[in-house]
Amino acid sequence: MMIFPVYIWLGSLRIHPHILFESLAYAIAFRLLIFRLRKDAIAPSQRSSVIVGGMIGALIGAKLLVGLEHINFILQNQQQFLLLLLQGKTVVGALLGGLIGVELTKKIIGIHQSTGDVFVYPLIVGTAIGRIGCFLTGLSDRTYGIATQLPWSIDFGDGILRHPTQLYEILFLGLLIIFLQFRSRYHYQNGDLFKFYLISYFSFRFLVDFIKPDFHPFWGLSAIQVACLLTIVYYRHTISQIFQFKT
Repeated sequence: MMIFPVYIWLGSLRIHPHILFESLAYAIAFRLLIFRLRKDAIAPSQRSSVIVGGMIGALIGAKLLVGLEHINFILQNQQQFLLLLLQGKTVVGALLGGLIGVELTKKIIGIHQSTGDVFVYPLIVGTAIGRIGCFLTGLSDRTYGIATQLPWSIDFGDGILRHPTQLYEILFLGLLIIFLQFRSRYHYQNGDLFKFYLISYFSFRFLVDFIKPDFHPFWGLSAIQVACLLTIVYYRHTISQIFQFKT
């Protein structure tokens, strides 16, 4: 039986799993991004500006959406809400904020071509590694699922068997990489890879968040689900094009 959080020991040093795997996620994703930028057609100075714009947008988006996700704590426990706002973040908010930050930066410096494809694999790998830390952290990470009696349910420490939604996401991201590798045999337009990743991941998050014990004030949906749904609707005109294999 696992006891959460599952601390990682490096010699005599005990490291919290969230800190360890989040650090690994950033480091590995950044190294993978640098590797993929070797084939980038955009000038290094412009790419640096795009990355900085995306990082600023991601930080703002992650905090803004996590605040909306836990807005019910404003009336119940303002101190807990401020703590969640300070410490918490959400991948969906970071992706949306990063996307907006990149697009605003591109508009300012005059880039008209798509710049998102190089980020896809670093984002997938980084998210999957980060979710390992979320899983090993347990209840305090607030990424677990609702109660279930399925054979693979996990007791994160409160005596309730729950959906290990963190593991579901890792599995989904692994399958997504395999599919994208298969699809790379076909020709696609610049920017399609990022759009497909965004639509696929947001569709998964929209569905899996139904089995998370989140606050669902918006017609039975959480703030994250609303953000996912709006993004999918925004890109609806590209979905059919993305799924067409062009040889």
